[in-house]
Amino acid sequence: AWHEWERLLSTSFFSRAVAEGKIVATEQADPSELPKLEENFGQRVLKHETIPFVSYPYEWPFGMLKDAALLQLELLASSIEEGMILKDSSSFNVQWVGTRPIFIDIPSFKTLSEGEPWVGYRQFCQLFLYPLLLQAYKNISFQSWLRGNLDGIEPEQCQRLMSFRDYFRRGIFSHVFLQAKAQSQFAQTNRDIRNDLRKAGFDVRLIKANIKNLQNLVKQLEWKQEQSTWSDYTRNNSYDSDDSEKKVSFVTSSIGSRDWNFVWDLGCNTGNFSRIAAERARHVIALDADQLAVERFYQTLKSEERSKILPLVCNIADPSPNLGWRGLERKELMKRGKPDLVLCLALIHHLVLTANIPLKEFIEWLSELDSDLIIEFVTKQDPMVRRLLRNKDDIYKDYKQEYFERCLSARFSIVRQETFNSGTRIIYHAVSKQPH
Repeated sequence: AWHEWERLLSTSFFSRAVAEGKIVATEQADPSELPKLEENFGQRVLKHETIPFVSYPYEWPFGMLKDAALLQLELLASSIEEGMILKDSSSFNVQWVGTRPIFIDIPSFKTLSEGEPWVGYRQFCQLFLYPLLLQAYKNISFQSWLRGNLDGIEPEQCQRLMSFRDYFRRGIFSHVFLQAKAQSQFAQTNRDIRNDLRKAGFDVRLIKANIKNLQNLVKQLEWKQEQSTWSDYTRNNSYDSDDSEKKVSFVTSSIGSRDWNFVWDLGCNTGNFSRIAAERARHVIALDADQLAVERFYQTLKSEERSKILPLVCNIADPSPNLGWRGLERKELMKRGKPDLVLCLALIHHLVLTANIPLKEFIEWLSELDSDLIIEFVTKQDPMVRRLLRNKDDIYKDYKQEYFERCLSARFSIVRQETFNSGTRIIYHAVSKQPH
């Protein structure tokens, strides 16, 4: 591995990609600064620049996975030109600084041996291509698939979801049908397929052609969803202009009270308040369960080249859990870095009345974040709450402003609050009572 690192250092594509922010900045750590490692481990260690917040492919909207795939293919193509290759093609090897994808798995680069195929092709399909194909061609969201299986979507699974007509769509026959057929044929074989390919004179030009084909395919994939439950919430809500101005003013002044390290915007929608937070925060994590809203927000941020805001698809009622070996490979949301300010605007009624989360428990969860809180309570008289309860029995007897304030005061100190002109929405700035 160290030999491959030294080889990588000598290439021009690596230094260029690091300078462009496409590969994480990496250097050898000084052995004198390291703790004593296990006897058979060695003392050669690399250190990398810090990624602000770790996210996972099952939290990305379509456009983020697509851009991560294109970065992976770009680095693969560049490395091959200088006699190296990426042995892994996992989407987990890409992280984000704002809306900029950055590759982090330095030991994935290795010397390309003569006659060697691209062994990461199947992994690329399972963790990049198939999820994108399913969403672009079938409007099947990939997030739950990738969360349910960290190895991605198997060729046979993807094939079963395709109709006969889909076989005539670009990429399906060559990358899905043939891949599934090959996997079925060679699943039980004892033959060394890679050795067979070397003996047959496998040429690096075939890898380059495959990469070019994949680049063209991924570039043309689009998710054409135009409407979702909350994607037009910014234009279609129950605020009048005065209340909207009051809300913006309250949030702006509360955020402006100090500088923040991390801000979480829960239920960010298209990110209006994430933008306000970014004016005084180092980093903003913008979370929403509506992936079309997050997709639109990502595309806007990308066009503006914003580096402070990371938009993610996340349902607070069902956030990403600990996954992988011993539950340690992929960490739950709260274990990846807590915020020092949380925005929870026009969200609590959805969690209580739609997701059936007890109001008190939600406030307790917020208090575990040990942060400042800007939260909006929407009463049952509000048109939006009436809409949520329209076809339900009102069993939510504790969903009242008085009870909300009692629960909030038990965990937080309320700094200030303001009632909007409608009388149905009240916004609060509260400080955690947890010891810091």
